[in-house]
Amino acid sequence: MKRDFSRLDKLLEHFAETSVPGCTCSIMQGDELIYEGAAGYADIAAKKKVNGHSMFRQASTTKLFTYAILGMLYEEGRFLFSEPVGKYLPEWSETRKFVLRPDGNLDIVPTEKPLTIQNAVSMMCGLPYCMAPVPKANTPTLAAMSQRIGELLKKGTPTLREEVRAMGDVPVMFEPGSHWLYGFGSEITGALVETLTDKPLREVFRERVIEPLELQDTDTFFTPENRDRIVANYGKKPDGTLVVSPDFYDATMDPAVTPVGARPNLITSSTDFAIFMQMLANGGTYKGRKLLGAGTVEMLHTNQLGPVQLRDFENDYLAGYGYGYGFRTLLTQQYGHNGHLGCFGWTGGSGIWVEADPVGKFSIAYMHNMMPNEELYHHHRVRAAAYGCML
Repeated sequence: MKRDFSRLDKLLEHFAETSVPGCTCSIMQGDELIYEGAAGYADIAAKKKVNGHSMFRQASTTKLFTYAILGMLYEEGRFLFSEPVGKYLPEWSETRKFVLRPDGNLDIVPTEKPLTIQNAVSMMCGLPYCMAPVPKANTPTLAAMSQRIGELLKKGTPTLREEVRAMGDVPVMFEPGSHWLYGFGSEITGALVETLTDKPLREVFRERVIEPLELQDTDTFFTPENRDRIVANYGKKPDGTLVVSPDFYDATMDPAVTPVGARPNLITSSTDFAIFMQMLANGGTYKGRKLLGAGTVEMLHTNQLGPVQLRDFENDYLAGYGYGYGFRTLLTQQYGHNGHLGCFGWTGGSGIWVEADPVGKFSIAYMHNMMPNEELYHHHRVRAAAYGCML
């Protein structure tokens, strides 16, 4: 069936004319690319336009590769989600938590149960993100993490395993599993993958995902071969003016100064990411090659949150979704979502939105690089237009 994507084309053009420097969107179905749209600029000053090979900084969508690979290792019998993290990462063998006393002071006590791999991958470990020192930390957990990361950064860019080891004795904010908190669980997950494979995570990305899916516009470092495809990152002033703004992660993207074992951050095109999401939409198979079992894919995006954790999770942007093992998943359409229940994906900080529809067997990847990313405005409109074209 031939589909009309003219409304999506017009929306991307509207974005580029009014709100973002440039944007791309790709849609896969089955094993085919059925739509690739682009509007605006990869570099405004150079008048260089974005296209299907433009590579965008992914930030948090990087973790989707990590969780898919964890699913592969689970299928190989390397671990069980119910097992304690400390079984594989010894520094996490004795997890402690902060407890508020009636007099307003804090106690540090052992957690009632060990931190499990399931707690970590579903963002219920009780540790926020802390990638750099925080001058005014709003919780004692964040204050302790800030001190640890500050000490590490004085020595240069730390490896992922160094980060995870450094946080091992930080008391968590709550009993593991009792609340949802977006944060350091993805670093713990990455360290688990490294330990189970005995390789740096970026190398595992290449061996387990990038090469099997033949992703040509995907990397974890800036290189002479890809530098001309990487879009400029922009900041937006209150008056709407766009200015070139080096991304926080750029300092860790130079292989000359960054260790291979450092936390990887993907740079990729919307088409390459749509291929990855399509493999998941297909139930773990792409072009006849099986990377994951269909049941494992379903497990990864099955909601893990109960009523208490959903209250922690929900906001205007995430309304209608739950959260599985690294992937949000659509639970209800009552807040405005015209895709099938069970659609799943995630978001990257500079304007990335990816989603797979396991019912319609298609995937969508939209990208721009801008901060603030204005994700609620852009992503929900792309979502509405893309699903309108497909369903």
